[in-house]
Amino acid sequence: MKILLLLLTMVISFSAFSKTKVGNLEIGDKAVLTDVKMEDISGDKVSLKDAAKENGLLVMFSCNTCPFVLKWEDRYLEVKSWADRNDVGMVVLNSNHQKHQSSESLEAMAAHAKENNYNFNYLLDKESAIANAFGGQTTPHAFLFDNEMNLVYKGAIDDNYKSAEDVKATYLKDAISNLASGEKIAVTETKPVGCSIKRKLD
Repeated sequence: MKILLLLLTMVISFSAFSKTKVGNLEIGDKAVLTDVKMEDISGDKVSLKDAAKENGLLVMFSCNTCPFVLKWEDRYLEVKSWADRNDVGMVVLNSNHQKHQSSESLEAMAAHAKENNYNFNYLLDKESAIANAFGGQTTPHAFLFDNEMNLVYKGAIDDNYKSAEDVKATYLKDAISNLASGEKIAVTETKPVGCSIKRKLD
């Protein structure tokens, strides 16, 4: 019984500890850690502030190996084109700290980006600092900010990770369009769908 209580206490303590380490940006909140420089697959150091454009910035948490990413990433280039057209910057962050020595290393990121023709900054969130500060949950998980770096949308790219042809709701593209045109964001939050970020918590 004592052992059971000890284990239960440890689980509760770990859960409370984890919650103190991971933030949760809500709609309307301002982005944090925007000056932090992260290494890009090109070798450059890039911050969120560097990547922002006139109408704002899209930050997307992703990785190399998650099955949900592999299903969705054929739409990454389309999202990048859409963001460019609407003068919104775009960066993709790999925050999987626990796998950075293997499948999610910077070298693996560069190889994956080349194989999939990435044309955007793919940055190593080395200590999971941005993911923890934003409350990034999954790969992928999108966070869209306006030109004052206030959060206006967070969630999924669209409503069908399995098939681009069967998408009925293009949440992220619609939010970018609304943002660029000065309209109210029709849908500000959707449930992120994907693999959990293998983050650093301590």
